[in-house]
Amino acid sequence: MILMKDIIREGNPTLRAIAQPVTFPLSAEEQQLAADMMAFLENSQDAELAEKYHLRAGVGLAAPQVDVSKQMSAVLVPGPDDEPIFKDVIINPKIISHSVQNAALAEGEGCLSVDRDIPGYVPRHDRITLRYQDVDGTSHKLRLKNYPAIVCQHEIDHLNGILFFDHINMEHPFQADDDLLIIE
Repeated sequence: MILMKDIIREGNPTLRAIAQPVTFPLSAEEQQLAADMMAFLENSQDAELAEKYHLRAGVGLAAPQVDVSKQMSAVLVPGPDDEPIFKDVIINPKIISHSVQNAALAEGEGCLSVDRDIPGYVPRHDRITLRYQDVDGTSHKLRLKNYPAIVCQHEIDHLNGILFFDHINMEHPFQADDDLLIIE
């Protein structure tokens, strides 16, 4: 079971490294890592379990965040009625197209690997087409928009050694272009 102590924090060089592609079939260790990362997200979104195990709620967890430099991220975007909007372990993900329209979360972004609050808009593409493989090696092509698109871009950044605050204009953190869509 992945706990907060297993998640590396900013300053660890693994977070700034470009993760290695994953080959198929997955090793037993890689299959376990994928299952453990998704279990962390499920547990972190369950108020009772999160309190019991002292977990910060998360919607994404990339392998580099648990000090494994591989192109693998678990994503669990909750939706209404306990049905997730998007739930999968995305392996070797690539954004193959995106909107011109940029978007940012009104409250900014956070990260399980960053223990401090860093305010500011994190501009990202509002819509993306994502290509990835699942744990079985099956290829998927999926269009995402708004919050799920932002979550996946945040996770893909982790695989490229980028942290969310790298996108913030530190001099004017809440300055936005006129066409920036703010997502509440």
